[in-house]
Amino acid sequence: MTKETTPPPAEQQTTTREPPSLPTSPLAKRPKPNTTTEDQSKMTNSTPVTSISQPLPPLLIKKLNEGGRAPTRGSAFAAGYDVYAAKETVIPARGKALVDTGIAIAVPEGTYGRIAPRSGLAAKHFIDTGAGVIDADYRGEVKVLLFNHSEVDFPVKAGDRVAQLIIERVCSSLRSFLLGLDSLLDHAGVTVV
Repeated sequence: MTKETTPPPAEQQTTTREPPSLPTSPLAKRPKPNTTTEDQSKMTNSTPVTSISQPLPPLLIKKLNEGGRAPTRGSAFAAGYDVYAAKETVIPARGKALVDTGIAIAVPEGTYGRIAPRSGLAAKHFIDTGAGVIDADYRGEVKVLLFNHSEVDFPVKAGDRVAQLIIERVCSSLRSFLLGLDSLLDHAGVTVV
């Protein structure tokens, strides 16, 4: 009779992997290719350049009547300024109305003011804005065009927040576009408006 012996259980081996080591020297920088276009080379030193990091001059606001109220920001990180109605009005169901704000503004040069909808009015009452560009040279009363996409009239009271004013930079590329216009006009099929 032979005695069977079972081999002892193999020891379990655990393997730990170390993360790959990072290079100790900075990565080599690739040289930048020459990306100057023909239009860019024709631009003069007098071409205005606006850096995003430059601070903007202040937004100037003038109260035009007793109902006018300066736009306010809801928080330090708010993109827009709340714009207020100066007097009562009604936006008819499936209609539109112009809401007086009782203020005039002067946006900084190189920017424009964009009148944008308030998300709460849009989500809860189907109220939207339209025609919302305020140019830097406009000095008249700011009015807000509101559209009512609901089936019921929407009353606006004096002092209600009706829209938001967002100041945006203007980047006009018309100058560089016009530099090549002469060659474009030589081709058939070009329509000049």
